[in-house]
Amino acid sequence: MPTPVVAPRLALITAAADLILVLVFVLIGRGSHDEGFTLLGTLNTAWPFVTGLALGWLVSRAWRAPLSMRRTALPVWASTVVIGVILRAVSGQGVAVSFVIVTLLVLAAFLFGWRALARLVASRRTRREAHVQH
Repeated sequence: MPTPVVAPRLALITAAADLILVLVFVLIGRGSHDEGFTLLGTLNTAWPFVTGLALGWLVSRAWRAPLSMRRTALPVWASTVVIGVILRAVSGQGVAVSFVIVTLLVLAAFLFGWRALARLVASRRTRREAHVQH
């Protein structure tokens, strides 16, 4: 079955949204531990998760169905968490069980949540446009 063509703009917006939300997760975490905002500190905390996010996008070919929960959100989330935690561990950053649980939950809420909202808005818009045409 051929893959539907997705506008490059949608894929770019989706990638940017994922990246922004991963950075928001990092900033919230740093703030909750009184680490404050410094560019180097933020980059040091973010790079494992950004790497996991990028690998998730590549492996899942997220640009083909950027709003898909199963084909994109699930593998991107799993990769972001698993690769992010592994890279944090091997780079000497903390990976306490409580941190891993919070990471799982917050990134799930962020990476699935915004897609769920986008899909809801798109489906309502499609229904409204179909209703107007009839």
